[in-house]
Amino acid sequence: QVQLVESGGGLVQAGGSLRLSCAASGSIFRSMGWYRQAPGKQRELVAAITRGGITNYADSVKGRFTISRDNAKNTVYLQMNSLKSEDTAVYYCNCKVLINDYDYWGQGTQVTVSS
Repeated sequence: QVQLVESGGGLVQAGGSLRLSCAASGSIFRSMGWYRQAPGKQRELVAAITRGGITNYADSVKGRFTISRDNAKNTVYLQMNSLKSEDTAVYYCNCKVLINDYDYWGQGTQVTVSS
């Protein structure tokens, strides 16, 4: 059974930093990443990383956010620096299973950036 456990959200002032973690279990994942959804907006990709370390970022976070993963721990991290009020959203961990690309989602963690 696949489980995703997220941690690290919270309230931070603009310009500050937060680090999100997502520990996955129950399968091997081709891609691990983070999406976010702000009130009244569609869920959007923030960043993703493959098992081989290839990364993909939304243009809005390039240069500020860094995604990384530890394959041995099945954990993905999102280091968020220079946070802006527009980064405020619920952040969801997403993992795609290696053998069939099936998507699993975390429960979501709130990130609030005060200006």
